[in-house]
Amino acid sequence: MNLRMKWLRNQLLPLKLDGMIVSNPINIKYLTGLDEEGYLIVGPKENIFVTDSRYIESVNRKLTIDDEIIAYNSKELDKYDYEGIFMSYDNVGFEEKYVTYEQYKKYLQMFQVSMSETDGLIENQRIVKDEEEIEYIKKACEITDNAFEYILDYLQEGVTEKEVAFELEKYMVLNDADGIAFDLIVAFGENTSMPHAVPTDRRLRTGDIIQFDIGCKFNGYCSDFSRVVFTAEPTEEQKQVYNFLIEEQKRLSIAFKDGANIKAIIKDRESEYKLKNFALLHAFGHGVGLDIHEQPFLNSKVDNYAKENSVIAIEPGVYFPGKYGMRIEDTYKVEKIGTTQLTKYKKDYIVIKL
Repeated sequence: MNLRMKWLRNQLLPLKLDGMIVSNPINIKYLTGLDEEGYLIVGPKENIFVTDSRYIESVNRKLTIDDEIIAYNSKELDKYDYEGIFMSYDNVGFEEKYVTYEQYKKYLQMFQVSMSETDGLIENQRIVKDEEEIEYIKKACEITDNAFEYILDYLQEGVTEKEVAFELEKYMVLNDADGIAFDLIVAFGENTSMPHAVPTDRRLRTGDIIQFDIGCKFNGYCSDFSRVVFTAEPTEEQKQVYNFLIEEQKRLSIAFKDGANIKAIIKDRESEYKLKNFALLHAFGHGVGLDIHEQPFLNSKVDNYAKENSVIAIEPGVYFPGKYGMRIEDTYKVEKIGTTQLTKYKKDYIVIKL
């Protein structure tokens, strides 16, 4: 029996839902292991995955009797009465954060039922990882650590940001990763002042700071990791910024534990940034799992509490527009007390000669 599907079924009754349409492909993968295009219909008696002719064979190869899911080619399903799927149902849940208004109208027309928002029901469940999920994330982190160590020997005068990003991706894929977890960030010199810099044809020069923000997927689960590399001895100002980030990350990694108030933790760190007159251009981190950015989000806008066996990325950063920026990031598992770091590459100053 699929325990995650059973869990979801058990959630529907107290919400007064007769069924649910799951449209978010990440949530479908979490519930079923399927990553083919389509949508999942969950009901008290049967579960249906609706896909099309391109994927039906692949889906049927993956599904077993224990999954308790019937796959349909959408064109074949048209031969039946769509209304019959939810016959005698009054209220069906849908994922309001993912479904477009056009898709919502399509569902209403097809199924002829009342539809209710489910308010991140599955996303909230995904926060706490089971043992298998954590092992997949650990493997993704190991590949990422190794990729970073590899790329340090690849760096040389004149190489471009694009070339380095491509070499990183190639290494990851050739070393058991499904692929990259997000568009990799490799930035040189003045480009490091942009938190989400896109790799360009900018060539590496002696004296540049290099910002890496990289991660991969293993069995669908992500890693997230950032390091700064110096191509000359860092200045005193650069050392002060770098040391500040290391200390901030350390404080956050200690503060996070089961039951900790995320809002209070982040407000405390925001105060420290204000004292230093450092601008906050992004959150201090986020959950990591099947999505590279998922709950919990490490900001002070919403009351939220850390949970044991959740996985988070902690990423303090400081940026000076037009000059340079730095970000240190690692993936952590939240424990009853504190955290365990899953990306393990050292955090000493990394100075290389080109």
